[in-house]
Amino acid sequence: MRTVYYTATTLDGFIADPRDSLDWLFVQDQEPGGPMNYEEFIARIGAIAMGATTYEWVRARVTGGTEKWAYDMPSVVFTHRDLPPIEGADVRFVSGEVQAVHAELVEAAAGRDVWVVGGGDLAGQFADAGLLDEIVVSIAPVTLGEGRPLFPRRYALRTEEVARNGAFACVRYSVAGPRSTDWTA
Repeated sequence: MRTVYYTATTLDGFIADPRDSLDWLFVQDQEPGGPMNYEEFIARIGAIAMGATTYEWVRARVTGGTEKWAYDMPSVVFTHRDLPPIEGADVRFVSGEVQAVHAELVEAAAGRDVWVVGGGDLAGQFADAGLLDEIVVSIAPVTLGEGRPLFPRRYALRTEEVARNGAFACVRYSVAGPRSTDWTA
């Protein structure tokens, strides 16, 4: 069982533009069965963690505002505000530190992986708590200049796998640990 931040980013390190748009992402060529593809990844996932902005984005754009949730597995939404639930979906709203909720995510995942969907700061909180094992990122050949950062922390990562999937450079990293100004091993 691993806790994985699986996402896409622009070459300059943004997961969304300042308006939380992912329009840059959906115009990129990708091979459905290619390396590090979503279908194989999601098949290994048992539970999901996301922030409130991601929840609202998925609810509005993926589900089209309907009351059908996009995921079959338990989803935990970290938020400090009241958000509308989705009837019949296993969506749990929590606030507070990620380490207090991680055990619940692991139990809900039932031996499968936990996916930190977004955003970058939430993934960073998991890393800060020593609970993030991997970052799997598909890098698109586009720049935004500003927006929501991929991973707003100073961390050392270890490259485990590199591949190309359509327009994307795909990289799987293991999380080595936080770094300040000391970049020695």
